[in-house]
Amino acid sequence: MKEKAANRKHRGFYVVWCVLGLLFAAVLELNKNTLLGWAVFIAVMAGFLVLHKKVLSGQKGFVRFLGWIALLIVLAGILVFTWPRPKPIPAVRTKDPAKTEAVMTAFGPVVGVTDAEKNVDVFAGIPYAAPPVGELRFRPPKDPASWTEPLLCDTFAPMSMQERNLPIYDSLAQIIGYHDYKISLTDNSVEPVSEDSLYLNIWKPAGPQTGLPVLVYIHGGSLQTGQPSYGPYAGGTFASNGVICVNMGYRLGVFGFFADETLLAEDGTTGNYGLLDQIKALEWVRDNIAAFGGDPGNVTIVGESAGSVCVDALCVSPLAKGLFRRAILESSTLAGKQPPHSYRLFPEAVSSGKELLARYGCSSADDLRALPAEKIVGEMNTQHHVTVDGYVLPDTPYALRKAGVHNEEAILHGYNAEESGPFIIFSHANLKNYQDKVRRYFREEAEDVLALYPAGTDAEADKAWAGIYGTVFFNYPHFCLNRLANEEGVPVWEYYFSKDNGQLGSWHSGELIYAFANIPADSRLYDASDRELSKMMHTYWVNFATCGDPNGEGLPAFPQNTDNKSVFEFGAHTGIIEDPYLALYEIMDRMQDKAA
Repeated sequence: MKEKAANRKHRGFYVVWCVLGLLFAAVLELNKNTLLGWAVFIAVMAGFLVLHKKVLSGQKGFVRFLGWIALLIVLAGILVFTWPRPKPIPAVRTKDPAKTEAVMTAFGPVVGVTDAEKNVDVFAGIPYAAPPVGELRFRPPKDPASWTEPLLCDTFAPMSMQERNLPIYDSLAQIIGYHDYKISLTDNSVEPVSEDSLYLNIWKPAGPQTGLPVLVYIHGGSLQTGQPSYGPYAGGTFASNGVICVNMGYRLGVFGFFADETLLAEDGTTGNYGLLDQIKALEWVRDNIAAFGGDPGNVTIVGESAGSVCVDALCVSPLAKGLFRRAILESSTLAGKQPPHSYRLFPEAVSSGKELLARYGCSSADDLRALPAEKIVGEMNTQHHVTVDGYVLPDTPYALRKAGVHNEEAILHGYNAEESGPFIIFSHANLKNYQDKVRRYFREEAEDVLALYPAGTDAEADKAWAGIYGTVFFNYPHFCLNRLANEEGVPVWEYYFSKDNGQLGSWHSGELIYAFANIPADSRLYDASDRELSKMMHTYWVNFATCGDPNGEGLPAFPQNTDNKSVFEFGAHTGIIEDPYLALYEIMDRMQDKAA
């Protein structure tokens, strides 16, 4: 009996030891801890096994229990002391990539690197403005310092100051949300974050070029997060198809959108530093892109989500006039009378700024400048709105467009079938709360909405609310933009992305990897139909950036949306359909008219 009991005890030890080891190994992998952490972890687990055999197995239960507690403490220490270190993201994944010839910019020479296929040159981390730190925090961007020796631009600059998720959180998001996590021991690092982030990146066809169209992309992230190094919107495929692609870091959150009346008196503007960064980058493109083979007179700006909000603001800002010709807006605009997100009027912005100063015991913006960036970065949740400041935006975007103000000569824009997907993960509707949700937003128009979207089951309620939510925050603003563009006589093409796939499907941002033609060749989350659709969408985008019309040889006809009723669907079906939300748009028009 004693022998059987001893065997059970030993088996129990090995089971717990194995389970604990597997769990901690998973944490090390998902959290991207350094390889040192793996080495110490293996040594500690092996040492504990030996310790148990030689010492602990013969001790009383309490002593063995203390041994397990000590092991857990050591493992926690390994997790903390081998935390993944910041490491710049390389411009290309090739080991020891070939360097380009030096290109002379207005501030000094730069050298890039060539991709593995030798057909795209990448210049990553070119400074387009001075670091906005110290006295330059909460000020319009200034020119960078000049340099004389060639600057090697082979890694992306740090992403703009923002709150960083725990690495394990990002890994779980890749598993649960994107379904494309890959186990690796070569990615044991995190991308750096810094207030010094005003750098841009260029993808161009390899070798000498001249007169090529230019596409400038502004990333999304609610004006709180995001980075230009993100793979799905890398510009290499555009470059391989004859379009120079540029993107940039810009100030986010409190650093990009804090507003204060004293700053207005100092600089004539406040609250739009992130937008001013984008304008500064566009000025850099105007003055320097010819040296890389681009045509500064043929620039198209593109944005997705909050980046699209910025594009819309740039389309009506007098400061951006002449810096681009066309605009592509994906999944957001400011074209309604009351934009639903990432936007505020000046009194609201200043009031929010005063509250922020009070929270930190500051009496002025200078006091706030003296605080470490890490102390105030959490305010990105309160300061992430484009502001009608009278300078970058002299009036509301709606009023400006109604007055005939616009900088673009053509627009390509659209939204996705399931825009609401990531935003209602924790707030799904059911029969119990569906009507309350609708009434809370639509108030006196709620009965018309409920009649339009009746629900008899939880599934029907959830589906209806998802469509309504997406329409309020994304689809309707595109309808408003299309209508205004037609009033202004601006050629406008509108799309509706509905393609299902194994990754994001037609959720918010799901179209990006198609438009940029960056579906990985080895990805099983996309099939042949996805790759064919990506090729088609990308070609429309290339054509639009080249000549202002997405249509071209071998493509289905993509007519302009002149009736404000039709959209061009990119999905299992490709072609013109009636916009599925026209009846809800009518209700929202009534709401906006009453609120105006």
